[in-house]
Amino acid sequence: MKKLISWNVNGLRACVGKNFEAEFLTLNADFFCLQETKLQAGQLDLEFDGYVSFWNYAEKKGYSGTAIFAKEAPLSVTYGMHDAYYDNEGRVITLEYDTYYVVTCYTPNAQDGLKRIEYRMSWEDKFRSYLLELDSRKPVIFCGDLNVAHEEIDLKNPKTNRGNAGFSDEERGKFTELLDSGFVDTFRYFYPDLTGAYSWWSYRFNARANNAGWRIDYFCVSERLKDKLVSASIHSEIFGSDHCPVELIIEV
Repeated sequence: MKKLISWNVNGLRACVGKNFEAEFLTLNADFFCLQETKLQAGQLDLEFDGYVSFWNYAEKKGYSGTAIFAKEAPLSVTYGMHDAYYDNEGRVITLEYDTYYVVTCYTPNAQDGLKRIEYRMSWEDKFRSYLLELDSRKPVIFCGDLNVAHEEIDLKNPKTNRGNAGFSDEERGKFTELLDSGFVDTFRYFYPDLTGAYSWWSYRFNARANNAGWRIDYFCVSERLKDKLVSASIHSEIFGSDHCPVELIIEV
């Protein structure tokens, strides 16, 4: 049985100043995946006994970035998706184990007015083909801030956000395509109709206090791991970022 946590920390140095280390130890995950670390190498000395850590930094300072803390050393580590066009923002880390892969991802934001939508669409196709390539070898567990609320149930105000970054038809369609290619949204597997379950809230308009949020942080798994799923949850009680941690427990 493995417990995995994924958390967009929106700046790890800031999050460390807001109780990150205590939350990390309390959650006691086998894999702790981070997105939006906003770090360069050497800017933060953060280690935990019993864990090995892997860091993918963006070339641009103070931007993007991912990390994974793992209790078990992997067979191999891959940073990025073997494509320079997509790999300069530190968005993907893959750990290979005997019988599965663990992937963390920070999907590019389409930005206001969808001005980065073309890059986002091509990223989606690249990431899907990368996952399918891994999946052809062994099953995949992937997680992260995927920057999309898939269905209307996944955000508080779907009507007023229709067409905005994170809830455009294009982005939602790509997520459908990803699931249809052989992956399962684990939270919806357990809670197909649950409303009010969100992982991100704007810092404006008291959004978190009012639970006016979006579910944009996910754990997805290869279809053939479906019967290994034990539980999925969202830790909305944990603060420190505009996102909260999401969790998966799986028998692998």
